[in-house]
Amino acid sequence: MRTSPLTLIVAIASALLLAACGGGDSGAEGGDQMAGQVVIDGSSTVFPIAEAVAEEFQIANQGVRVSVGVSGTGGGFARFCNGETDVSNASRPIADDERELCAENGIEFTELPIAIDGLSVIANPGNEFAQCLTVEELERIWEPGSTVDTWRDVRAEWPAEEMPLFGPGTDSGTFDYFTETIMGEGGASRTDFQASEDDNILVQGVAGDTYAMGYLGYAYLVENRDRLKVLAVDGGDGCVEPTDETIDNGTYAPLSRPIFIYVKHQALQRPEVRAFMEFALQNAPEIVPSTGYLALSAQDYAADMEALMAAATP
Repeated sequence: MRTSPLTLIVAIASALLLAACGGGDSGAEGGDQMAGQVVIDGSSTVFPIAEAVAEEFQIANQGVRVSVGVSGTGGGFARFCNGETDVSNASRPIADDERELCAENGIEFTELPIAIDGLSVIANPGNEFAQCLTVEELERIWEPGSTVDTWRDVRAEWPAEEMPLFGPGTDSGTFDYFTETIMGEGGASRTDFQASEDDNILVQGVAGDTYAMGYLGYAYLVENRDRLKVLAVDGGDGCVEPTDETIDNGTYAPLSRPIFIYVKHQALQRPEVRAFMEFALQNAPEIVPSTGYLALSAQDYAADMEALMAAATP
């Protein structure tokens, strides 16, 4: 793994934090090996990043077990705010009622943006007629009480073939983001679609039916290019496909968004959690792109590290 200037800067900051908190070099030879457990749950969108970080971290810290669950953003926050997890993956910011639950249970936390995602509209590769959908068409397809059942219901020139729909479940932050962005109201959606908080199941569904359509996180599109067809989205300035460039420069609108990890302050007092979080931020510039998402800027990760250091200070 190459060493970037940001990595060197953050490594120095990490060393200072560990020294201040009485920690040691994670995975260092000649000392007591770090032990313990880090429990993570939440968004399936953020899962590939958390899983990749966990794998790399455990190579250097074999005494630490990192478990990464996939219960959706909402399900993850429910566990997090009930004190069951140390870290919560989220594809949207924490909601007011979730924040209140955390406060009621004495859970203090810090939000850390970790990457940029371009929520992707997908079809089956066998679909040769649809190339782009407008935001208005997406709204008509997915709105509550939608009467769109076939592709011809969307455009007269398209075939009168039934359109099986696949999308994230209601516990998913991707569901919340899509409905808020497309319908203008979080949670507003038709209910007669195949729902899952696991994006891999959505991939299987769309890949298995010529006339299926759905939406999911960009990383799952990148990972399954041979099984899926991406549909461009026209947000008012023409049809744009999600790519690294269009997501990064904001032209893939309105479905580009940041994704997050939340860490509990109490958990940061445990050396294994603190070391894991430092490792995640230190290595994010290299790990995030390898999972199919876009890394944040060096300044953004430096701000994350500063926030983490403040949260870890008793």
